[in-house]
Amino acid sequence: MSSAPSGRGGGPVSDAQRRIRRNPWLFTAPLVLLCLLVAVLAWEVICGNLSEATRAHWPWRLRLMPEEPLASLLAVAAGAVLARAQYARTVRPVLGWRSEYVAGELPGESKAWVTGILNGGQHNAGLHRADYFPVMDGDPHEGPVPEEAWMSAGEVGERLGAVGLRPAADFRLIALGAGFPLVATGTYETIRVGVFSKRFIDEVRAFHLRIQVVDSVGDTHERIIDCLKGAREAVAAPVERSRVTPPVPVPRTGTPAE
Repeated sequence: MSSAPSGRGGGPVSDAQRRIRRNPWLFTAPLVLLCLLVAVLAWEVICGNLSEATRAHWPWRLRLMPEEPLASLLAVAAGAVLARAQYARTVRPVLGWRSEYVAGELPGESKAWVTGILNGGQHNAGLHRADYFPVMDGDPHEGPVPEEAWMSAGEVGERLGAVGLRPAADFRLIALGAGFPLVATGTYETIRVGVFSKRFIDEVRAFHLRIQVVDSVGDTHERIIDCLKGAREAVAAPVERSRVTPPVPVPRTGTPAE
């Protein structure tokens, strides 16, 4: 699992996608059934190798199931567990993000840093929740973000407003509700999640967005994105229109040639 720095001078926060929860009915139940069948098979094999005199006493005379149908059930259960694991890998979403400077997103002539997310997998996923965690310049934050520190869109808006950053002028967040479908488009088209001004980038060290989605088999996946990652890199610097007025061409004057 790779880690990426959380902005300018912050502690490491993993930006790799990870599975945080499995569907108990489609994963835990088949696995428990497989373990029970393995235990029953082991009991029957042990009892089958004991002498007749020993099998006449308790508990060795206990027979749970004949070995042949038990082995068949065990093969079916093992196949179901492996098939479920393979299918879960097939429908696993691939959460990605892209950021760039775009003109006309916020008031003023300067370009704004725009971040969008996408699902690059083969199947759709439903949004479970989206949380935010800002790290202001000077905040003593190091290491992973504690669970209680994550905020909703409304809470993070109040936090940013308290330090003088103005909604719709310095930043704009796109609210994503639970159940919002992240469609597997097969393209690089992203769903916009945030727009940030240059002032915002100067005053906020990192702005983490945590996305949790549920796939087709009920497993929950998570990815934490630093929406400001790359905004301060020279290679991503915006190309602004030059304000220098081009010289006006002066018509030539002179004596016409004879």
